[in-house]
Amino acid sequence: MKVCFSMSRLTRRNFVAATSAGVAATALAGPARTFAQDDKPSITVGSTNYTEQFILAEMCGLLLEDAGYSVQMEHNLGGTLVIHEARNSGDVDVHVEYTGSGLTILEMDVADLKEPEMAPEEVVDLVYDEVKAGYADQFNAIWLDPIGINNTYALAMRRAHAEELGVTKISDLEAHAADLSLGGSQEFIARPDGLPGLEEAYGIEFGESGGMESGLMYQALDNEDVDVISAFSTDGRIISMDFVLLEDDKGFFPPYYAAPVVRGELIEQAPEVEEILNQMAGILDDSTMAQLNLSVDDGGEEVRPVAQRYLEEQGLLG
Repeated sequence: MKVCFSMSRLTRRNFVAATSAGVAATALAGPARTFAQDDKPSITVGSTNYTEQFILAEMCGLLLEDAGYSVQMEHNLGGTLVIHEARNSGDVDVHVEYTGSGLTILEMDVADLKEPEMAPEEVVDLVYDEVKAGYADQFNAIWLDPIGINNTYALAMRRAHAEELGVTKISDLEAHAADLSLGGSQEFIARPDGLPGLEEAYGIEFGESGGMESGLMYQALDNEDVDVISAFSTDGRIISMDFVLLEDDKGFFPPYYAAPVVRGELIEQAPEVEEILNQMAGILDDSTMAQLNLSVDDGGEEVRPVAQRYLEEQGLLG
């Protein structure tokens, strides 16, 4: 069975403007948890709407609690623009963001930044430096040290189907895309660094495409309701469901390295917050993050114990 979708095409500027306009009507969602400690400022830690974000936000919250701060957790705040505006308005003090998403917020394109023949690691550093400087200048928001994971967008297919079509990289879809359906997160369908830009860069157009909850994409692919999904490269379900990730052979997707982002006002009020959260620098790689995500998505564990156990294993709590 195929699923019929509809989607709108947005430029980078229109995407930012349209999504920001809707943010005002979006209330902070999810259960709040507050821990009263001494006279230090209360800190609100937010996350967007998928497992990895929940885990990383809880790690931030746990480290701040361990340092004696009153912490309120606000999970499931929608997408990138929602949590960005929540931080700008002061409703959120700390969240984890990805460098590729930061480029979108700043209306930048990695293709316009990098020089010809630039090595991949140089691109990673360049993108991080650009978003760090841009956020500080435009939003008084401070990017801390990268956590270590690169959760970039990726296209995933059922292994048997990909092998049947002889597809190993995205450019191989040129001969097949018109006959295939794609399911993506709501953001991927609209974002210029998602489907619109991907189809333009590769000269392809899927027969059907549309958005769905990110947690449902993997089941839809497994059930053969769609042929391709916009997976996250650190999602453990790629492993457990034996999906194959297609090589981004044209290097369309920018690096999506994760790092805590903190309101500048909080750093001014409590400078030690930077040192506390920078304890997360380099503590995760993609495969470890995938396993943590899988323990929640497939193993049925609760987010907070997963985050706490890992920080304890790294000697960062207690």
